[in-house]
Amino acid sequence: MKQVCIGLFGTCGGSKWRDAFMAAYQERGINFFNPQVEDWTPECADIEAEHLINDDVILFPVTSETFGTGSLSETGFSIMQALKSNTNRSVIIMIDPLVNEALQTSDPVMAKDNSRARALVRAHLKKIQHPGVYIVEDLDTMLNVSIDLYDIHTRLARLQESLKKV
Repeated sequence: MKQVCIGLFGTCGGSKWRDAFMAAYQERGINFFNPQVEDWTPECADIEAEHLINDDVILFPVTSETFGTGSLSETGFSIMQALKSNTNRSVIIMIDPLVNEALQTSDPVMAKDNSRARALVRAHLKKIQHPGVYIVEDLDTMLNVSIDLYDIHTRLARLQESLKKV
């Protein structure tokens, strides 16, 4: 049977959002891919690209911990790429509306520009009419939805495998 996998994309850097997800997944025996590694090399880009087009469930949070300019610009491309390669996949997106207070204080101009960009991307995401795209408001919801979707994709993979034997 095909191994179902959740790809943990989105905010990187010093962000710790993945820790709770990985702990919950490990506790449940859920297969996942974490693109955030200590020693990132250009070869990692190829591995990430493979997971982006092959993982059954893609998570794409843009948290308040970073300006996330790269993640914001990647959002549309990533959704398009993920769904183009397999229309039965699930993509879960969460974009915090503002950067955290520390970033707002450190660079108010960038924070203001960034909040406009976040608002624009969030508005566009709300217009998406695709059954495999889920827009959530917080990481807790993202985690719960990802576990449910993993279970659904696992059952679907079992069904497809059993039908191959017929």
